[in-house]
Amino acid sequence: MTALQKLLHAQFQHQSRLCIGLDSELSKIPIHIRNHEDALLEYNREIIYSTQQYACAYKLNTAFYEQYGSKGWNILKESVSSIPQDVLSIADAKRADIGNTSSAYAKAVFQDLQCDAITVNPYMGYDSLAPFLEYENKMVIVLALTSNPGSEDFQRLMCNGKPLYMHVVETVMSWKRNADIGFVIGATHPAELSELRRMAPDIPFLIPGIGAQGGDIEATMKANANGPVMINVSRGIQYAGDSIDFGEKAKNAAQEYCQKIGFHS
Repeated sequence: MTALQKLLHAQFQHQSRLCIGLDSELSKIPIHIRNHEDALLEYNREIIYSTQQYACAYKLNTAFYEQYGSKGWNILKESVSSIPQDVLSIADAKRADIGNTSSAYAKAVFQDLQCDAITVNPYMGYDSLAPFLEYENKMVIVLALTSNPGSEDFQRLMCNGKPLYMHVVETVMSWKRNADIGFVIGATHPAELSELRRMAPDIPFLIPGIGAQGGDIEATMKANANGPVMINVSRGIQYAGDSIDFGEKAKNAAQEYCQKIGFHS
């Protein structure tokens, strides 16, 4: 089963387009487990266990774990292994470099972590992403138009009559690859999302920016026009509760977001 097939199967099985972000920070997790030896892992496992019936994917931002060195990497690895096998796992790592370095990045994420997908930065071009694209049954999710204010600085620059982010989407779709591809499109850009969906009707979009960053679910889903999509929500789910019942609160929040996003097979 390819990564795309796994995603579509998870969406159908769970009737969900919700991707849950695990950007776990010690200072924000419930105080009753904060001082446990494996607090972050314990916390992640409870969030995953409580919300898995409403998720088509989980996205783990690697920086929140790498900051703790080898211990953090082990927490990341164990967290990924706690994700059900029928749900897509995404390493939000935004990697890319010259070939041999990207080969090492790809090996770390796809072979050691055993993630299904990774986010990557296309700025250095095809040779920097080729090592990721060589992997069969994996997904390479390319930054195109991100939700942060700084996306204005480069992604919207006009080149040959089109903004740079459009060139990214067109060019990446033309590349030789074994892996599936996807694009990161911020929920704060519904008009551009609609335009990009027409360009890439069958390519999965990972859409961050709902909630805390100002993205609107209704506008986003209207713009998406039923293409394959993963609507990422992090803080709104994983920090929905701050007491002993945080798992139940996360479950309720995931269910609510899942219903708001909707699902059409």
